[in-house]
Amino acid sequence: MQAGGPDGRGIDGRAGIDAALVKRLLAAQFPEWAGLPVTPVEFDGWDNRTYRLGETMTVRLPTAAGYAPAIAKEHEWLPRLAAQLPVAVPPILGLGVPGEGFPFHWSVRGWLEGRTADRAELDDLPGFAAELAAFLLALQACGTTGAPDAGEHSWFRGTSPAHYDDETRRCLSRLSGRIDTEGAEAVWDAALDARWGGPPVWFHGDVAAGNLLEEKGSLAAVIDFGTSGVGDPACDLVIAWTLFGGESRSTFRREIAMDEASWARGRGWALWKALLGLAEGPGASGTASNLRIVRELIEEHRSLC
Repeated sequence: MQAGGPDGRGIDGRAGIDAALVKRLLAAQFPEWAGLPVTPVEFDGWDNRTYRLGETMTVRLPTAAGYAPAIAKEHEWLPRLAAQLPVAVPPILGLGVPGEGFPFHWSVRGWLEGRTADRAELDDLPGFAAELAAFLLALQACGTTGAPDAGEHSWFRGTSPAHYDDETRRCLSRLSGRIDTEGAEAVWDAALDARWGGPPVWFHGDVAAGNLLEEKGSLAAVIDFGTSGVGDPACDLVIAWTLFGGESRSTFRREIAMDEASWARGRGWALWKALLGLAEGPGASGTASNLRIVRELIEEHRSLC
């Protein structure tokens, strides 16, 4: 994970979390690391605040109660999964408890080198797609005994996209006149009709470019397993439209080797996410990308009818 801009610093204080709080937590619970510099990372997720701790560690703190269960889940399961996966996942070094006015568990992790995946900067996008498919297949093959079933902790990734039916239809109503709502509704209805009957397997739940790190054009690490769990892995197909296209999408589809019903549900998950961004997302950032995704999902669905 790369930290900071030209001066190596990001924005401090979001969600009431700042470097001073991190330092107090460390001093109280991990005094052996309390003297290390604490620096906010530039590319920071919404669900958690991440700070660089010295040169080789990070501190991760959830920003709200809904994101807090992920800390304990990752603490328990990432070390178990790591040995079975072909690329790095966040190394867990310590589990912090509520304190110093901070109400949630938090974690200390190892720093992972790499840059966030960017389709404009990846010279061999089909090769990257094949590597990601191999990672997801390895994740699906991991043992599930005692693993967390999909549900509230995974924000219902790994279940049927029907959980978000009301929200999706509200978005469609708001977007009337901006998108082909009839075509989008057909994609959504097909996703709800495509039932999943396979055995429950591990899924990541948020396979997005921001959670994929690359080095020299190759997949180097996958981060942020906060929405992971065991269930239907179709939610992990969203990356086929958000990052891949053309040959790279075809490569990903061939290598991941999931059935047509799974791809229908995957289109539903991608549609829900894009519609939500268009209807409720802040500002205009991402608008063009989300419009493209909706258009491509509709075109792909129609080509199969």
